[in-house]
Amino acid sequence: MKIEDSIKLDFSDVLIKPKRSTLTSRKEAILSRPFTFKYSSRPWSGIPIVSANMDTTGTFDMASVLSYYNMVTALHKHYTIDEMYEYISNQKLLTVQNNLFVSVGIGQEDWGKYLLLREKLGYFPNVCIDVANGYMEKFVQFCTNARDTIGDSAIIMAGNVVSSEMTEQLILKGVDIVKVGIGSGAHCTTRVVAGVGYPQLSAIIECADAAHGLGGHICSDGGITNPGDMVKAFGAGADFVMIGSEFAGHDESGGDEVYNDGEIVGKVTYGMSSSTAMKKHYGKVDEYRSSEGRTSVVPYRGPLLNTIQYYCGGLRSGMTYVGAKSLKELSKRTTFIRVNRVLNEKYEKETLTKR
Repeated sequence: MKIEDSIKLDFSDVLIKPKRSTLTSRKEAILSRPFTFKYSSRPWSGIPIVSANMDTTGTFDMASVLSYYNMVTALHKHYTIDEMYEYISNQKLLTVQNNLFVSVGIGQEDWGKYLLLREKLGYFPNVCIDVANGYMEKFVQFCTNARDTIGDSAIIMAGNVVSSEMTEQLILKGVDIVKVGIGSGAHCTTRVVAGVGYPQLSAIIECADAAHGLGGHICSDGGITNPGDMVKAFGAGADFVMIGSEFAGHDESGGDEVYNDGEIVGKVTYGMSSSTAMKKHYGKVDEYRSSEGRTSVVPYRGPLLNTIQYYCGGLRSGMTYVGAKSLKELSKRTTFIRVNRVLNEKYEKETLTKR
């Protein structure tokens, strides 16, 4: 047994200190950012916000809207080959295709499906290798084999991990973008069920430092409850930020609709390790494991465009407060201060629940 007693921080533990700025308007803040990758020869440029690969957020409808704004969607892995082929092949714009990640687990069935999709499309789609526990040797070896198969033809995102040493290992094994976050998601209960996790802000800071030293990138996954959290994630060094629950509840999101007096008031959403997801896709929860996700109803939020504007507006505002004209510059201009309270909550329910 070992105890690390250094303080680890979450988004709710800090605020960003404002700095003198030469920007005269939020319009001057540039959210789009170009990327090149350590292994993939496929460049990417856009706003590095990613819709999570949950059933309710990694959907085709989400992808169509987000790609229009040059954002990213990680499709959930339960679409069939024919469904993905029809959607991807029907997209006329290359940006739509490049802004997609096809999600796979580390089973041969998932990988075989990905390779068959590649045969039908004629090229390798970007791939998100997604497991709850990125510390398994089997997962690391899978990432190595995936890079050997793909070569430099596509971007590989993989995770999840929360430590610098595993970030480094995954990058050295062929991963372009390491997905960072364990237990931080609103629909994840790993910290309660397994007692495992890491405060998200510290995980970003430590993993970003490790990744950037090797020419790699990270994607912060989990813990985003408002635009300010996203600004903090980018300020801490995240190259991409994945959003799950905050992208649920929209017209374009999946999940059953919930009605009150004939009016839609919410939509069901759930974690992919929840009993809801396991029963839906596998018919049961295996007796040797526990559910590590929750099912809930999120408020109905209307068109996704409302939330895109809300989050992009918050990001521009945060950049303006510290004088960062470009998104890449934000982490260089960010100073975090530890706080006991982030906001005055007197009218929070009345003002922050609406978009």
